[in-house]
Amino acid sequence: MKAPVSPWFSPASALIVGAALLLVFPLKLLPSLLAGLLVFELVNRLARPMQRLFAGHLGRLLAVGLLSVLVIAVLGLVFAGGFSLVMHELNNPGRLMGKLLGVIDRAREQLPEALVAYLPANVDDIRIALHDWLRGHISELQLLGKGAVHMFVTILIGMILGAVIALQSVPEPGQLKPLAGALLIRVQRFVEAFRNIVFAQIKISLLNTTFTGIFLMGVLPLFDVHLPLTKTLILITFVAGLLPVVGNLISNTAIFVVGLSMSIWVALGALAYLIVIHKVEYFLNARIVGGQIKARAWELLLVMLVFEAAFGIAGLVAAPVYYAYLKSELKAQGWV
Repeated sequence: MKAPVSPWFSPASALIVGAALLLVFPLKLLPSLLAGLLVFELVNRLARPMQRLFAGHLGRLLAVGLLSVLVIAVLGLVFAGGFSLVMHELNNPGRLMGKLLGVIDRAREQLPEALVAYLPANVDDIRIALHDWLRGHISELQLLGKGAVHMFVTILIGMILGAVIALQSVPEPGQLKPLAGALLIRVQRFVEAFRNIVFAQIKISLLNTTFTGIFLMGVLPLFDVHLPLTKTLILITFVAGLLPVVGNLISNTAIFVVGLSMSIWVALGALAYLIVIHKVEYFLNARIVGGQIKARAWELLLVMLVFEAAFGIAGLVAAPVYYAYLKSELKAQGWV
């Protein structure tokens, strides 16, 4: 793809796209953007083999329309399933409190005395601490509830927009006016960056979650070790695994802490197993993600730290995609 000949259109399109991508953060539209891109990519990937069964433009619209409804429904079920799993743990507070107290009691036996003093003694202490925290953060929780509703609505709108855009036939950049053609080229590069990063990271996260699930639900029970909150830990592993580099630290820490509640040997065994898994995963990460955008793990980590400092959690999530897009633009200019 070649940019328009005039020297003004390329920098103008770069400014417009760059400003739009930065405005995503203050407008809190990142969930909508990522959801729309995910639906757009899934529909386009699945539509190619199906188009052979349907002839003509009307057949393509039918195939893409059916796939759009199917993809949105499946993604909705996935999100609802994850939410239902978390709510299943929370809706039975007595069972959840019992699990937490069991973890704390076993951790009390393993941790040094200096740290034990900071642990709650019983369920009542946990409830009192939770009640005090809720009372002191009621305004933040209200904002969190409004933010959750806003996120759900924007994700739904983003998925619908992604499906609608997938229905459209995209012209060649050369068929458009110069600025429109330059903008289309940059948007296509951003979509390609999203595809390279997200789908590669999903593969890695699924592989990591599979190995972790085998360990938690298969290997440990063979030694008569049954960690509490196993399903929740597997869900955390998958969700955290969608973040390159830091996702492993999050999931490993959670599993190690829960393993420590059983015994120090279980925790160390879990840590050793996870280290072996992630050594393999780092190799795959370098081959899959790094191979897609020619980036090393330290590059991604540095960009994620900068974006998190600038834009918070949203920046942490968006950093790999934005960095992949920036690298594709620099490569297109022959600068890297």
